[in-house]
Amino acid sequence: MIKYCSKCLTPSSRPRIVFDEAGICNACHNAERKKEIDWDARKKEFLDYVERFRPESGPYDCIVPWSGGKDSTAIALKLKFEFGLNPLLVTASPLIPNEIAEHNREELLKLGFDQVMVRPNQKVARHLAKRFFIERGNPKVHWEATKEAAPLQAAVRYKIPLVFYAEHGESEYGGRVTNEEAMKIKDFTEVIEHIVGDDAWNWMDETVEEKDLAPYLYPEQHEIDALGIKALYFAYFFKWSMYENYEYVKEHIDFMTAPGGRTDGTFTNFDSLDDKIDTLYYYMQYIKFGFGRAVRDGSRMVQNNHLSREKALEFAKLYDDEFPHTYYREQLEYLNLSDEECRKIIDLHRNSEIFTETDKGWQLIHPLV
Repeated sequence: MIKYCSKCLTPSSRPRIVFDEAGICNACHNAERKKEIDWDARKKEFLDYVERFRPESGPYDCIVPWSGGKDSTAIALKLKFEFGLNPLLVTASPLIPNEIAEHNREELLKLGFDQVMVRPNQKVARHLAKRFFIERGNPKVHWEATKEAAPLQAAVRYKIPLVFYAEHGESEYGGRVTNEEAMKIKDFTEVIEHIVGDDAWNWMDETVEEKDLAPYLYPEQHEIDALGIKALYFAYFFKWSMYENYEYVKEHIDFMTAPGGRTDGTFTNFDSLDDKIDTLYYYMQYIKFGFGRAVRDGSRMVQNNHLSREKALEFAKLYDDEFPHTYYREQLEYLNLSDEECRKIIDLHRNSEIFTETDKGWQLIHPLV
């Protein structure tokens, strides 16, 4: 039986989530612990890392994995204009580029940033997207690998020992947290297990050759160690909130949001706008785990006191199961699937322990109340 956090909306079907005896998830407990953190001390620790790992030569002080979205843009702005650093922005190209994200990236670059974008072989990328959608119900597995690997590849190539990722998702949103260091320092093993879920060396087939794997592979550990590269989570040093990041960014650039006032499956218009395939990606989360984008966004905003649980629940009931219509035709074209083929794949991944089929269609066995 699925249970839902009594403070936010996070369900027990979220992978690796933990609830206490009162039915409160560990993401909510993490949000409470933020109130007790000495953020001035964390800031001093951040400045110490910056000083110790500042390159002896070269134009860049650090690397920011950057999509053009609100979170990575907020980090880039703060590093440059609040701390006087010159970050190199490294972008994993979206699968289906989005005009909104292109606009937002250009708006930031106008302020004086350098960017490297990694756009893998599109024949291979489309093949992997279709393969992973069929096999795993996730068309973005290889994109996740590029997002994680490309900044470290750039760090090795340009000899930049400091990389600032956004937040540690396992602690911030509920999951397995092995120790406090894991909340601060990005670990390759955790990337494989929790983010990508696989090693790209396993992806070779009749279309994908060894040479095609380059964008998806981490540098060798000895290369990372030789340069003393440190990959850190910005959210460990500064209080993290997706909504506050959005508010900060829109004060500094002309940040475009979703037309129509919200994105498919949720009530927000400012989150995960970087790729037209994202609406299908989040819908598959709903299919596999019984919660979608509205529950995700609502829970995060409840945890940071930007929304009441009652209002989040109202939004979730309205939008969480919404089919991703906006870019659906483009998604089908990209994946080379018909509507019928796509819907069969979706149902193939539908969790039978979470859904039941009724005369009104598929419904959650244990819906939010």
